[in-house]
Amino acid sequence: MTGSMNKIEAYLDELFPNPRCELNYNKDYELLLATMLSAQTTDKRVNMVTKVLFDRYPDLQSLSEAKLEDVIKIIRPIGTFNKKAANTIIIAKRLLEECNGIVPNDRAYLESLPGVGRKTTNVVLSNLFNGPYIAVDTHVSRVSIRLGLAKASDDPYTIEKKLMKKFDKQILCRIHHQLVLFGRYHCMARNPQCEECKLKDMCKYYKGVK
Repeated sequence: MTGSMNKIEAYLDELFPNPRCELNYNKDYELLLATMLSAQTTDKRVNMVTKVLFDRYPDLQSLSEAKLEDVIKIIRPIGTFNKKAANTIIIAKRLLEECNGIVPNDRAYLESLPGVGRKTTNVVLSNLFNGPYIAVDTHVSRVSIRLGLAKASDDPYTIEKKLMKKFDKQILCRIHHQLVLFGRYHCMARNPQCEECKLKDMCKYYKGVK
C-alpha cells in the first residue's frame, strides 16, 4: 500500500501544490461561522453570503446583537437559513462571553457550539491551528472510497480514522485540502475526469465503469 500512497500524494501535490481552504475569511471566528454555514451547500454560495454578513456586522459584538430576521435575510440563499442564522448569533454571543472573542483550540468546546460538529471542528483546528486533522465531507468520502482508502459502508468518522493512519501526520492539513479539491474539480460525483487521471489504475469507480 506504501507505493499506492506515495503515488496518491505525488499526484495530489502535482495538481494542488499550494492547496488552501476555499472559504473566505479574515478572522478566526469568520472561518468558524463560514464552515458552520457551509453544511449542505457550496463554498461559493457561502462566500457570497458571508461577504454581505461580515460587512454588515464587522465584529462579534455587532453580530451578537444582530436581529435574527436580518441575518436570515442575508443568508437565505444557502438553505436551512433559520437554524443557521440562530446558530450564528448564538456562537457570536458565546465566543464573546466565554472566550473573550477568540476561537479556542479546544475540540470539546467547539463541538458544544450549535451547528458545529466534528467536520466543522476539524476544519477549524486544521486551518487555524495547523492541527493534524482531516475533515471528511462528501468530496473526501467519495475520493477515499473510489481509491480504496475506505469502504463504501464506512461512515465519515471511520473514513477519517483510516485516512489519519494512511497519511503521515505532518501532511494531513495539506492532504485534507487536496482531497477536497480533487473531489470538487476532478473526481466529481458525476462525470469525473477519469481518462486524464493518473490514479485511474487504482480507482474502483473507473474499473467499474470500464
